[in-house]
Amino acid sequence: MKYVKFGAPALVLVLLLLVVLAPIGPVPGFFIGGTASATPAVWQDTSALHEVRLRVDGGIPRVVIIWLVQLDNELYVVGANGSGWVSMLGGGGPVTLRIEDSSYELTASPVTSGQLPILEAYQNKYRADYPDIVAGMGSPQDMIAGAAVFRLAR
Repeated sequence: MKYVKFGAPALVLVLLLLVVLAPIGPVPGFFIGGTASATPAVWQDTSALHEVRLRVDGGIPRVVIIWLVQLDNELYVVGANGSGWVSMLGGGGPVTLRIEDSSYELTASPVTSGQLPILEAYQNKYRADYPDIVAGMGSPQDMIAGAAVFRLAR
């Protein structure tokens, strides 16, 4: 029986492709996957949902794994000003949101006023499961200066 021997360069190439093509942890990818789905009139309850994938289009699209908060049947994502996906999105634009196996074509719009209730809901949702991360964010009032909040809608 013959075995094909792969060298270290081949292994590095395979690992690099995996990292580049799909988001893994904090490393963004290109492909979001999922089944294209119609945007529902009323979103499912996302309170038990911890992470979603968000694709931001650009010269080279970026897919990130991110937290999502729902408030009054509206969906929001929060990112640090200057982060890659926030910089790409800038003043808003088309995005794809993947929730479980469904992908939705949406528009992200920056929230420029009224961020406090969104940031409070965001921290309240994740505090129990990620206490150290949420504590490191500071108060919702402190977050306003350094965070970009986007509303996701049709």
